[in-house]
Amino acid sequence: MKKIVLKSPLDMHLHLRDNEMLEVVAPLSAKSFAGAIIMPNLVPPITSIKDLIEYKERITSAVGSEKFEPLMTLFFKSDYNYNFLKDAKRYIKAIKLYPSGITTNSEDGVSSMDMEDLGETFEAMSELEIPLCVHGESDGFVMDREAEFCLIYEKFASKFPKLKIIMEHITTKKSVELLKKYENLYATITLHHLYITLDDVAGGMLNPHLFCKPIAKRPEDKEALLEVALSGNEKVMFGSDSAPHPQYQKECCGCAGVFTAPIALQALVQLFEKYNSLENLEKFISINAQKIYAFKPIEKDIVLVKRNFLVPSSYGDVVPMFANEELEWDIEY
Repeated sequence: MKKIVLKSPLDMHLHLRDNEMLEVVAPLSAKSFAGAIIMPNLVPPITSIKDLIEYKERITSAVGSEKFEPLMTLFFKSDYNYNFLKDAKRYIKAIKLYPSGITTNSEDGVSSMDMEDLGETFEAMSELEIPLCVHGESDGFVMDREAEFCLIYEKFASKFPKLKIIMEHITTKKSVELLKKYENLYATITLHHLYITLDDVAGGMLNPHLFCKPIAKRPEDKEALLEVALSGNEKVMFGSDSAPHPQYQKECCGCAGVFTAPIALQALVQLFEKYNSLENLEKFISINAQKIYAFKPIEKDIVLVKRNFLVPSSYGDVVPMFANEELEWDIEY
């Protein structure tokens, strides 16, 4: 039976939520990954060291004996000063900036992208070498939001050249092109944006379980994402943006988020094999992230075998991507 061993796979953009949902989804990521960048957009958001430490403790408790390192982040605030960030640095891997109201639990995000408002915090982060992760969308027409935000990425990257900026869950050809233009721009790419376009979400019967923000785009955008991910390009890394919501909220309220954590590695191996790029998979799911974030993860080998894997209809009350479908690879636990 064909096998592949992935060394210390990492998920560089993960939502674990809190309370009962945390107890359901955290062990699923911990089974497949050595670590993950944990998003801070709880209610209320994680903005203090105390709250961050307590949240990390709840995550560690939820994953139990699994070898898994939560890589913590703070929710960006423009009043973070140098002294606060210096103290916070040993507890965090990055700070996450959300435009206000643009996605789930982002109401306390930044309402102005004016450099004068953000400059002091950005300068401190640059000096302390704390990466900035950004949900890059404007409040314009939904299909144009990421492309419009590219102008802001360019302002950030040019005005703060020493600030390491991660464009989160990019979905457009235009964002891919920015990677070549600025040395300090990097990106995460999700599983679902490598597989789907807007047609899969709304081209036939509406599929609420594939609805996410940023929304899936056009075929040419997906092709650009595939090209840069499959090539092993050192400026991109895997970030699932796995975002669980209870089934009733997805199907009656249309909450944004695709739940991929427990099936991500299986589907990625299938995709990279399809395009004859398995030699670059470990770069995408581990090596590039280690270089970008300048850290060494815990050692953890995940073995995948070439055998059919029937994706469950749900994990708890959360419906995963590819529910009730068969993937070609399975994890050997």
